[in-house]
Amino acid sequence: MDGGGSDRSQTPSYDSDVPEPGAGGTVILAPTDSYADLTQGWQGSLHEIRRPRHSSGTISEITNRSKPELAGEKQEREKDGELKDKLNELQVTDDEDLSLTSSDETTASKEDEKEGGQTAAVSSGPSASGLTVIESDSEENVQTEAWRSQRKHIFVLSEAGKPIYSRYGKEDKLVTIMGVMQALVSFLQDGNDSLRCLVAGKHKFVFLNRENLNLVAVAKTEDSYHQLLFQLTYVYNQIISVLTYTQLNKIFKQRRNYDLRRLLTGSEKFIDNLLHLMDHEPSFLLGAVRCLPLPSSTRENIAQSIVQNANVKDLVFAILLANNQLITLVRMKKYFLHPSDLHLIINLVNASESFKAAESWTPICLPKFDASGFLHAYVSYLDPGCQTCLLLLTVDRDMFFTLSECRQKIVDRLNRYNCLTAITEALARTSYSISQVGIADLRHFMYKSKSTAQYTSPELDAPYTTKEEQERLFGLYLYLHHRIHSSARPLKILFHVGANETLLGWMTSGFELYTVFGPLVTKTQAITSINKLLKWIKREEDRLFILNAPTF
Repeated sequence: MDGGGSDRSQTPSYDSDVPEPGAGGTVILAPTDSYADLTQGWQGSLHEIRRPRHSSGTISEITNRSKPELAGEKQEREKDGELKDKLNELQVTDDEDLSLTSSDETTASKEDEKEGGQTAAVSSGPSASGLTVIESDSEENVQTEAWRSQRKHIFVLSEAGKPIYSRYGKEDKLVTIMGVMQALVSFLQDGNDSLRCLVAGKHKFVFLNRENLNLVAVAKTEDSYHQLLFQLTYVYNQIISVLTYTQLNKIFKQRRNYDLRRLLTGSEKFIDNLLHLMDHEPSFLLGAVRCLPLPSSTRENIAQSIVQNANVKDLVFAILLANNQLITLVRMKKYFLHPSDLHLIINLVNASESFKAAESWTPICLPKFDASGFLHAYVSYLDPGCQTCLLLLTVDRDMFFTLSECRQKIVDRLNRYNCLTAITEALARTSYSISQVGIADLRHFMYKSKSTAQYTSPELDAPYTTKEEQERLFGLYLYLHHRIHSSARPLKILFHVGANETLLGWMTSGFELYTVFGPLVTKTQAITSINKLLKWIKREEDRLFILNAPTF
């Protein structure tokens, strides 16, 4: 029988004079607490929960600082580039005549690259990997059992009630359902209130109201209200990453009932893939990223290869990824990358098979960095197996060939120091098993360093070897995380005895730790074990975390 307890006479402790495991000497990613995106917006009226926007414009700041003499040319390019000219058509063109796709946005850039005698592969409508998407007509009907039995639905609609996205089924077959959702939202808004959550039987209906868009989750999963709200926030940010907040706002200011699906055509798979990742990747739940375990000397060589060969004007971030894990990140001084923006970048790479075919050039908006404009991303895999992916993000839309040359110099140095071989070998072996930690009855854990927004966890071993058991384990972490971060009664430590496992969660100012033990472990044994675990993580921190943040 499940039970819970919190005996304050028995609590773990950590020496505050010793930096927590994974704490770096310099900031790599913007530090964040769980639900940091949401706490600003839960209280107050609908007007007050509008997402705060950066009025300064980070991209403009970088561009104007590095190219003051070209400010006029920049304004002219913005006026003629990408979505801007398409949006101007909204003033004079009927809705039915518009046929704007994501691939249209990058056509001009592609033609620019061809002028130089080479071709840059521009990706804007990738297919998601590892997804099962309902497409057959029989399953698109909301009356079918297949559609109704899905455990988590996600809907996006405009404030005018226009369908924009549905995780399952076709949006045009869900007009009635989305109309009812919008009617509920509008009814409460008319009374100067906002609809946040409804519970009906096993289903939770969670609503997120953003300017111009309403997002709805309907779930019969272990996710809490706040966890579902957090996932809807990621979906909203994914849409912003394709369009920018500025352009989205302009669209609906000019035409309130505009069908946004026209601009998102080909980009739905990004949202599909994002939702797929959030269903099983702890990084979203924790607001952190996982690093590929590597010797610190190897990681330093990799970082220096980028610093020495990609130190070019207007390059803001250089990121090296492998299998959704961060290898290194180099940033322009003064500017930081938020974990949620890095998650969108990881999702972009994970969902884009086309990036494996050639060097690519694609715009991406990072909402936390600057929601008003695009960065331009050079994307290229560095190894024949297409596992190690390099991304170079710049404010200059004309830097493709310069960054392509940087890429080749980076690869040459990585090969000279056998770094690519080291990455391949690290990917070939498992990260580490729970048996390497050497703690009896410890089955699994997740540890997050708050100051670096990085986390580590071992590979899944028995009894979590089947898909069903892995889903159940993730559900236990959802429960533990929800109880620790409960807005009604937040906890510093939680010891929970379940039918099959014993759980212990611990949150301090420096880290979050979630552990799963066998069912017979006592609280005293669990506390002793996590103290040993922290010492093990501290010994391995050079390999498990990025502790130093190189800059350009």
